Amino acid sequence: MSAPDGSPVGAERSIGQLFASATTEMSALVHDEIALAKAQLKRDVKRGATSGGAFTVAGAILLFSLPMLNFALAYGIRTWSDWNLAICFLLSFAANVLVALVLALIGVVFAKKAKKSKGPQKVAASMKESAGVLQNAKPHPRPALEDGLPDPKAIEAVARSSS
Repeated sequence: MSAPDGSPVGAERSIGQLFASATTEMSALVHDEIALAKAQLKRDVKRGATSGGAFTVAGAILLFSLPMLNFALAYGIRTWSDWNLAICFLLSFAANVLVALVLALIGVVFAKKAKKSKGPQKVAASMKESAGVLQNAKPHPRPALEDGLPDPKAIEAVARSSS
């Protein structure tokens, strides 16, 4: 097993190697955060497309069904009520407008869900939190031997925990 910089685990690494390892890990973290943001944006675009599709279907249904539905509904109302045929056609049109409004409201709900999504904001907050933790990080105190040099077992434990 080896550390991210290729040196064997447990071996004493220099400050430069530790810094290079930390830089590599930070770079990987940033790349992962960017990938997460892309995935969340993709989901938001999909919700927006669903909203647009709902609006399109609502318009197509209204457009293609209006003539047939208006005639059927108007003659049905005329049969049941014996009202004037013009009033029956107006009631038929009002029913079609009501159906179109319901479908449009469904489209609005999906559009608001896509707009309210906090995906990118969550990623930005996570990146700021990671940066804040790393800025406040302090090195662990190392137990020293009588001669003032650090304990080799402590160095090995730190090297194992960082890989």
